[in-house]
Amino acid sequence: MPPNYRRCISCRRVAPKADFWRVVRVYPDRSVHLGDGMGRSAYLCPEADCLRQAQKKSRLGRALKVNVPEEVYQSLWSQLEGKTANSVAGQQSLPGRQV
Repeated sequence: MPPNYRRCISCRRVAPKADFWRVVRVYPDRSVHLGDGMGRSAYLCPEADCLRQAQKKSRLGRALKVNVPEEVYQSLWSQLEGKTANSVAGQQSLPGRQV
């Protein structure tokens, strides 16, 4: 794998780490955060299918070796909805593009 590339824990796709969401089990208190902190990390595609599979099969919990609180999944779902809303709004504002 090239440097600064990561693998999605759900679909196993390899891409630059900027393309993924980072979920971290922070050391030493073992709390789970999104995107910041030092500790054990797992990467997830910002796609509904990957998030659904990760939640359904507890892939984040297994990768981080800790129980992931429901609030983390809720936060990821809200980020996904925000990303989807922004992309739709961007497509509608472009002249000559039909949605």
